[in-house]
Amino acid sequence: MYAIVEIKGQQFKAEEGKFLYVHHLGDEVKEGDAISFDKVLLLDVDGNVQVGAPSVEGVKVECEVMLPLVKGDKVIVFKKKRRKGYRRLNGHRQQFSKVMIKKIVTA
Repeated sequence: MYAIVEIKGQQFKAEEGKFLYVHHLGDEVKEGDAISFDKVLLLDVDGNVQVGAPSVEGVKVECEVMLPLVKGDKVIVFKKKRRKGYRRLNGHRQQFSKVMIKKIVTA
């Protein structure tokens, strides 16, 4: 059983017991908190697929926050214009939250 769920504008494949790295959920979320997402776009139960229009009614994904703030790998942004002496180097580390899928609740 798995579900395709939309979390903060991105789609993830959610299976029970798996970990997901989603965009940072905010400072109000603490480690060990239980959260649920109800925007389930697709549900697959043993080959029986339900596709939502736009979402499947009565289905939600329950998760537990393992780490509320995880920094991703550094992304380098380098800009250059040839023969002009123009070079700029910037970088950032994206912030994520690590959540564990506890269960997929169906109606």
